[in-house]
Amino acid sequence: MSLPENFLWGGATAANQCEGAYNVDGRGLANVDICPAGKDRFKVMLGHGETLEPDTGHVYPAMQGIDFYHHYKEDIALLGEMGFKTFRLSIAWSRIFPNGDDAEPNEAGLQFYENVFKECHKYGIEPLVTITHFDCPIHLTKEYGGWKNRKLIEFYKKLVTVLFTRYKGLVKYWLTFNEMNTLVSRFGTLLAGGILPEDGEDLFGRKRLGSPETAAEKSRRFTALHHQFLAGAQAVKMAHEINPENKVGCCLRPVYIHILVVRKMYWKHRHRWNAATGCAEMCA
Repeated sequence: MSLPENFLWGGATAANQCEGAYNVDGRGLANVDICPAGKDRFKVMLGHGETLEPDTGHVYPAMQGIDFYHHYKEDIALLGEMGFKTFRLSIAWSRIFPNGDDAEPNEAGLQFYENVFKECHKYGIEPLVTITHFDCPIHLTKEYGGWKNRKLIEFYKKLVTVLFTRYKGLVKYWLTFNEMNTLVSRFGTLLAGGILPEDGEDLFGRKRLGSPETAAEKSRRFTALHHQFLAGAQAVKMAHEINPENKVGCCLRPVYIHILVVRKMYWKHRHRWNAATGCAEMCA
């Protein structure tokens, strides 16, 4: 079996994984920037941090990344050397609109991505761009409550209008959201929805581990997901209006399927599995 001539073989990154330069050239702070390495990572990432500002007691991987911001030329040259036909990367929303609700975009951020896309084409690499990859300006979380607020639809539409217009001819493959179905679970509350606990809730603290989700918590999460669906639909419409050549989709998180498959396999073969591993309660 051979791949078709136009098969897009490549790899993927996210802005928060690789760019670094979190406070360079006008970029604003984002939710992913304040997720530290170490024992407090998930506590912060899931909405239970004591602060939305970085401190001196933690290391923040997203702030440094691999410094792709300053080394993108040599990094993309390596991708070209490996024969990449596509490179999936994401836009840091706060590099384009530092607060998310700014009146005008940040030209330095726009120019950076333009340079990246041109460098990709230099090596025959087609950019596949995720508009937001677990990336929300921290100002939108603090001021508006993240995606539970319908106002974020308009801020997102403003972002995509700028992107589709500026990069017309440079990018034709777009993803609206990374793994937007992460909001189906409580795990996505802050990470995917930019939503913080309300009224003293210990949303993901130790006291709530294993506790039933309240109706209010679930309502906020699914309201945020609804708003992302609306924003994504508008983005697809706008993308095709600005450039009929655009192709737009979204990226889904597969973990739920994996869990169901593993659990089904476990119950079917549990006696043999238990004898081999001693893990009687592994998938109960």
